[in-house]
Amino acid sequence: MKVAIVHYACSPIVGGVESIMTTHARLFAEEGYSPYLLAGRGDPASVGLPGAVIPELNSLNPVLQAAQRELRVEAEGAEAAFEEHVEHVAGLLREPLAGSAACIVHNAFTLHKNLVLTAALTRLARELEHVRWIAWCHDLAWNNPLYRDELRPKWPWTLLKEHLANVTYVAISEQRRLEMAHLFDVHPDEIHLVPNGIDPVAFLLSSPQMTAIRERLLWNERDWVFLTPVRITRRKNIELAIRVVAAIRDRGHNPLLVVTGPPGPHNERSGQYVEELLALREALVLQDNVSFLGLEEAEVSDALMIELYRWVDGLLLTSAQEGFGLQSMSERLEKLGGRVTVQSRRGSGTRTLTATLSPSGITSPSAPLQGAEPARDRSGRQAGAHHGHRRRRHSSSTSSDHRRAALSCRPRAWSSSRS
Repeated sequence: MKVAIVHYACSPIVGGVESIMTTHARLFAEEGYSPYLLAGRGDPASVGLPGAVIPELNSLNPVLQAAQRELRVEAEGAEAAFEEHVEHVAGLLREPLAGSAACIVHNAFTLHKNLVLTAALTRLARELEHVRWIAWCHDLAWNNPLYRDELRPKWPWTLLKEHLANVTYVAISEQRRLEMAHLFDVHPDEIHLVPNGIDPVAFLLSSPQMTAIRERLLWNERDWVFLTPVRITRRKNIELAIRVVAAIRDRGHNPLLVVTGPPGPHNERSGQYVEELLALREALVLQDNVSFLGLEEAEVSDALMIELYRWVDGLLLTSAQEGFGLQSMSERLEKLGGRVTVQSRRGSGTRTLTATLSPSGITSPSAPLQGAEPARDRSGRQAGAHHGHRRRRHSSSTSSDHRRAALSCRPRAWSSSRS
């Protein structure tokens, strides 16, 4: 199934939108779709993607820029000439869009850099009803005071604040979504929120062992991944961490708990505790949600631990007793320059403390949650609430996040019909 992606330029032109276009196209290709870039400058083949360069889509096209300037100063014959350019550009786009199931337009519906293109796309969006139109909005001309002198309160500038009924609108930030809702006079819920993401493999790097672990544990399919960096000893109270994960799973999510340590070396009953934890995991049907790396991997080295701290969403600590652990992790995170949310059980089991470790140490503790049994569920919910929302809605931590971002506005029919 063909998905057209339109912008003024594409790679290898350097720019944020150009980079997002490339990433979206690659993610669509991985999902079995056929992305097709349409841009005024650049070369899709330079990044191994199909597409076409149409100079009239360029934001710096000299002929179209001249026509836009003439229209702005109301030069004689400017409107008729502009209309001719609009129909010409619409004609250039009809053929590549005719065979597309969807068309993602970056910025051209809401930015004034090429109003001929804006008007042509608006016309085609009304004409080509079989195409799923998506306006991916990074910038809004009418909300930017820097552009005030370049806008006019008449067609085609007013197209930039027109909410088209057959177009799905996407904002790249909550602020932009609120601005769009005000500009279009619609409820914010009518605008999808999909912030830009990152490719964690490129951003964080991954050793062969870490890569194998992520693939084996289906890391990218998880809503949240929690790390419990402890040995398997009874005072670490790992059974509570397992039950927290069960509570999150029972709420319809797909979490993963990674316990890194081996059995404690100084207690002859450690083996019995391991068996109890494995039995609990099986009883709660969490074999796919709880991993004991110390039992599954030949070695869990310091280098692997550093990678794990970078790759997880949060630390889940449920120790009945803890001495130097939190301070040790604070120092490690200071070296990493990271920020990880910690769920830590305190006292006799009646309170749970949520704190955040940052390079400056432990900060932002929340109020303790009272009640031993509720604390278990609340701990899980609290752990998931922040990171899960980021992971599922903001697509900023894993490659699956960015895939969800790119595919979030697809019609349901796409999943059953791909070519």
